[in-house]
Amino acid sequence: MTTTPMSAASVSASDIDLVRSGRARRGRRRTVALTVLAVLTVILFVAMLMLGNTIYPFSDVIGVLMGQQVPGASFTVGTLRLPRALTAVLAGVAFGVAGATFQTMLRNPLASPDVIGITSGASAAAILSLIVLHWSHTATMGLALVAGIVTALVIYLAARGGESTGGRLILIGIGVGAMLDAVVAFLIVRADVNDVAVAARWMTGSLNGSRMDAVPPLLLAVVILVPIVLMLSRDLGALELGDASATALGVRVDRTRVLLVVAAVALACFATATTGPIAFVAFLSGPIAARIVGPGVPVILPAALTGAVLVLAADLLGQFAFDTKFPVGVITGILGAPYLLYLLIRTSRRGGSS
Repeated sequence: MTTTPMSAASVSASDIDLVRSGRARRGRRRTVALTVLAVLTVILFVAMLMLGNTIYPFSDVIGVLMGQQVPGASFTVGTLRLPRALTAVLAGVAFGVAGATFQTMLRNPLASPDVIGITSGASAAAILSLIVLHWSHTATMGLALVAGIVTALVIYLAARGGESTGGRLILIGIGVGAMLDAVVAFLIVRADVNDVAVAARWMTGSLNGSRMDAVPPLLLAVVILVPIVLMLSRDLGALELGDASATALGVRVDRTRVLLVVAAVALACFATATTGPIAFVAFLSGPIAARIVGPGVPVILPAALTGAVLVLAADLLGQFAFDTKFPVGVITGILGAPYLLYLLIRTSRRGGSS
């Protein structure tokens, strides 16, 4: 009679040890992955400062960053390359966090701001501001932010109801994005020739012409909004289990979802207003980060670093890997389009087999 309780106790203890070892293993993998991504981000950032028509040594770059006056490098590195590199990192972080937040919350890898039309709303507003209203950069960012939030609200309200809200939201978002892209095309066709050149460069998603005065608004958005998403990352993981399970775990579902949506939309819109819609960074960052850190691990911070690495690496490839210099959005589009097609085919096959 006494053997059964002892056996149960031993099994229970082994299960606890197994869970603890698995948790420790996931923690070590996450730490290693974050360290590698952070180091890679720093390396690519420094490479963007060093490389160009003139290659400056690492010591000159460090001197410029420390505020020293280095002949030639102070202007080239400090005025031209540093704003570009900072914008690349901040935009990558913003897109990465926004995409991973939507994908996790809606439990669908297709649910990133660039796929479901939110960045299209910000893009349409920014193009309107740039080539029709001729507003300042700050006003353009403000209009893009408002337009992105309104677009997200319209998509969400149209998708509410029914059993498959996530799927409806993605389909409606794709449709809304197509309509907004048509608006952008109409504005460009009717615009002045000089404005068309500006709009075309911006619409591809580009870091060309990055200025230091455009960095503070994006930096402020990242500094404020990314910590909010990180603080809610545990609740975000609960939302991935479904509303009923999240509520049972003590999550205030409506409040958490509103905060996450507003933060993610604002990040995507600030980044879009600064660099243009850099294709597929929000879409790719989350899945790549999830593959790197493994299952059962919060993906927001790894996705942020992955987004920064993607934008930095794509810009370096666009500048130096080909005879012609390509904007960063062209390179990320080339990388992201095959994955989107693969994901659509896989999703379609799963739907057909179910």
